[in-house]
Amino acid sequence: MKILYFDCFSGISGDMTLGALLDLGLDQQAFLNELDKLGLNKEYDIQIKKGIKRGITGLDVTVRVLHSNSEGHDVDHHHSEVDGMHHGEGAEVLQPESERTELEREHQRSGHHSYHHLSDHTHRHSHVHSDTHVHSHSHSVGGVQRSFCEIKDLIENSALSRNVKDIALKIFEKLATAEGKIHGIPYDQVHFHEVGAVDSIVDIVGTAICIDMLKPDVIMASPVNVGGGFVKCQHGIFPVPAPATLELLKGVPVYSKNAQGELVTPTGAAILSALCREFVEFPSMVIEKIGYGLGKRDYRVPNCLRVCWGEALKK
Repeated sequence: MKILYFDCFSGISGDMTLGALLDLGLDQQAFLNELDKLGLNKEYDIQIKKGIKRGITGLDVTVRVLHSNSEGHDVDHHHSEVDGMHHGEGAEVLQPESERTELEREHQRSGHHSYHHLSDHTHRHSHVHSDTHVHSHSHSVGGVQRSFCEIKDLIENSALSRNVKDIALKIFEKLATAEGKIHGIPYDQVHFHEVGAVDSIVDIVGTAICIDMLKPDVIMASPVNVGGGFVKCQHGIFPVPAPATLELLKGVPVYSKNAQGELVTPTGAAILSALCREFVEFPSMVIEKIGYGLGKRDYRVPNCLRVCWGEALKK
């Protein structure tokens, strides 16, 4: 029996999940080909590259959201998934200067970002704005939003396999239900801001594709490190974990250690809630492969998600 185990010693987010699963050795081009079936090629570009966090090498996945402005040029928003989809709001983590990455500080000083494109389905002239921050704000472009029902229709009408659709929709329904409860509206009326939605759609559908490629018999996770401090959202300053994240973590063993920051995003929490059967310190298994998905911040512990793949020990 094959086990997929999420070791959440430094939390979990959508981009970290994608990086960790792909780092198990999945065929990246096959993954990108499947992701193309979603039909959102012109709305984003994706970067997958090797990186390192406090001595640990893994994969860093970044979804770059593309939009057209009024002049017909493409506008590029670097939106690293930290706040997932807080019902149309961006979120800024409030944490000490010492815990911000050197990469983030350099981006803020220089006012630009550089990207290596793995996919060639978008060839665009892009304007990168200097007010974009890693783990920061969602930007409004024309006020376009997608509701849960619209996202459901998008996935259902895509060329993705039935299993990928079912996995992705299960995660999205968990997320929409939590957001709806926090904001006091039915889950099918939750609207997600377009920039936040596109990167989270890619993270969630991409995760579903990876799970379908791996085909584990059982998915399990460790107790989850949620971080601490406060996060600044559109509605004000919220404690960490943010309300939607905490709602999604009901029934999940959690703790806070070694980091002041938002370690678990709503998307990450929804992935765990939808996919994991058990939460244990470590299952009895023979580990065959290990993958690391890198986050965008630096803490005392490596900001990454570790996943283990292997065979369950016979009892």
